[in-house]
Amino acid sequence: MVQSRKHKSPKPKSHKQGSAGKQQRSKGQTGKSSSGKKDVLYGFHSVYEALRAGRRQFESILLSDKRSDPRVEKVAKLAAEKGIPVENASLETLERLAFGGNHQGICARVSAFPARGVADIWSELRKRETPFFILIVESIEDPHNLGALIRTALCADVDYIVIPKDRSALPSAGVSRSSAGAMEHADIFLATNLSSLMRDLKEKGTWISGLDAGGDKGLFEADLTGNLALVVGGEHKGIRPGVRKECDFILSIPISGKVNSLNASVAGGIAMYEAQRQRLMK
Repeated sequence: MVQSRKHKSPKPKSHKQGSAGKQQRSKGQTGKSSSGKKDVLYGFHSVYEALRAGRRQFESILLSDKRSDPRVEKVAKLAAEKGIPVENASLETLERLAFGGNHQGICARVSAFPARGVADIWSELRKRETPFFILIVESIEDPHNLGALIRTALCADVDYIVIPKDRSALPSAGVSRSSAGAMEHADIFLATNLSSLMRDLKEKGTWISGLDAGGDKGLFEADLTGNLALVVGGEHKGIRPGVRKECDFILSIPISGKVNSLNASVAGGIAMYEAQRQRLMK
């Protein structure tokens, strides 16, 4: 059940777009999701958490024939319990499957991550009887940043994560690896038009707060209770103008010292935990 908007805040004025630290992509950490219906997960946490979550179909799990450690044995044991085939594989095969990423002796052939269309979010919201918290990840291109934001979102009681289909990293194997497997448990929705979604959310009683440098309101002065959508801008240009226009207000994090910006995932983490703190105290 969607509740009414509970407070009034001014529309944002025009401000300089914020920026966060630019990061280099590591080998194997591609931002785009598999174009087909299959994917290859690599690394202990990604594979193990996908097994635990039970949301993907496993074709097989490949374990290094040169390594024997508790984590490899832990994956093999859980796979056996679930009736999933386990194969021995050479390090060369694992390197190829992981596209050079840090596979830790473990890869898995699986179905694509079950991200849903943004229309499905309404069926979720209609069932709710308590205020919801949505994270909108706006044009985050670095899979490391997206993975970190997803992991923090799950730790900070975010209910749903929305990612644009274009100009953004998508829920890929590399993002799962960067999130230490947390992505496998996340409710992620892909949106073709964030501005339209934000307008619909506002009509249904949601406050939209953008996070960007030079915002017109301090993060710690804002009311982040009730039905909330938090928009975290991209690494290079912050929140795009069309998306920024739909925000009820733009929040900034106080910064002192010799630098004037935060990494996108760090800034998002601070904001999510401030929202969680307020919501727990309500």
